[in-house]
Amino acid sequence: MQSKARITALGTHVPEKRLTNEDLEKMVDTSDDWIVQRTGMKERRISAENEFASTLAFKAIENLIKQSQKDVSDVDCIIVSTSTPDYTFPSVASQIQKHFQIKQAGAMDLNAACAGFTYGLHVANGLISSGLHRKILFVATETLSKITDYTDRTTCILFGDAAAAVLVERDEETPSFIASHMGTFGEGGVHLYRTNLSTTMEEHSLNTSGKIVQNGREIYKWASRTLPTGIEELLQQAGLDFDDIDWFVPHSANLRMIESICERTGFSIEKTLTSVEYMGNTSSVSIPLALQKGINEGKLKNGDTLLVYGFGGGLTHAGLIITWGTDDVRHSTN
Repeated sequence: MQSKARITALGTHVPEKRLTNEDLEKMVDTSDDWIVQRTGMKERRISAENEFASTLAFKAIENLIKQSQKDVSDVDCIIVSTSTPDYTFPSVASQIQKHFQIKQAGAMDLNAACAGFTYGLHVANGLISSGLHRKILFVATETLSKITDYTDRTTCILFGDAAAAVLVERDEETPSFIASHMGTFGEGGVHLYRTNLSTTMEEHSLNTSGKIVQNGREIYKWASRTLPTGIEELLQQAGLDFDDIDWFVPHSANLRMIESICERTGFSIEKTLTSVEYMGNTSSVSIPLALQKGINEGKLKNGDTLLVYGFGGGLTHAGLIITWGTDDVRHSTN
């Protein structure tokens, strides 16, 4: 299906509180050098006790409106990517509908973990290109700090909180979406999980603390094998070469992992946008944070061709090649 959808606006929000490597040194047996060598991270943002996925989402949407002067009252579908909703139900999307008094819109949350941003864009593109919708508000919002075990030094150094919002609108003349690729390795689900109703996964007994449990070594190996193949599929589908891509924007899980993927694929780290150094791993929000950072630094410009790739729990992954072309009138991260 030929795309008839364009990403027309972007907004982001991060909480005020910073959690630095020096702060973590006081909490667990770790050090700034150890964290930087293994992850490239220096800081991450942490939501306040009374801030939730919906709270951050509202502020990201407000930032989108401020940057683009866009109206969200007429969107006809709201999609939210989150692994940390305020409630099992009602959905965060429903809370957004109420908060912004959007009269005629369907609302749903989806959970593809760290691949949520690329999954959500894929869904929004399909709904608009098929003619079912004309204007979709898509939000990624995560409060991972609330489900992080701060006694586990291997995971507590990783995660941060943030939200981002985009508008995807019907545009038959200058669509954003060029190619897409999705995949799943469900057998690896046991390597990254948070329990809910079930306490076992097939023959495996699970840690039922309600916190994130991750086998970082296995996730690293899976991502390093999977992304190069997915990227090759995307380029072939689009009929493009590496040199045709202006910016590679992978999920900012870990800077060392991104460097490894760049080495395996041939992408230059200098042509890669990340948000990991001062935001940590923000799951489905990491890609739009990197996009906003690229805009703020004068790197990302309208007309640029991007290869964005999300990967994470499930184990799910999804990549897109898109043309960047928003209607934003100003750029700032609040």
